[in-house]
Amino acid sequence: MHESLLLLKKIPRGKVTTYGILAGMTNSSPRAVGRIMACNKEPEKYPCYKVVLSSGEVGNYSGKGGRRSKIKLLEKDGVIIKNGKINRGYFWFFNQ
Repeated sequence: MHESLLLLKKIPRGKVTTYGILAGMTNSSPRAVGRIMACNKEPEKYPCYKVVLSSGEVGNYSGKGGRRSKIKLLEKDGVIIKNGKINRGYFWFFNQ
């Protein structure tokens, strides 16, 4: 199990993180983290929908329903998305 998947469980409800933040926490690269998220076989256990682009854009989702499903899951968590972007106030940095 890659450490970046384990970190997903620490993100509180209503918060998101970025591929870059996870990469920094795991001494990896954002692209590598993206591949790990895309290969996540247990999205219910490891909520990869909480990982977004550093620009705040929602990005892709390999789970059932794709990007639309990711947006619905984020909104269900209480994350507000405006014009396809998430305000940095929702970002989780793990050192909080």
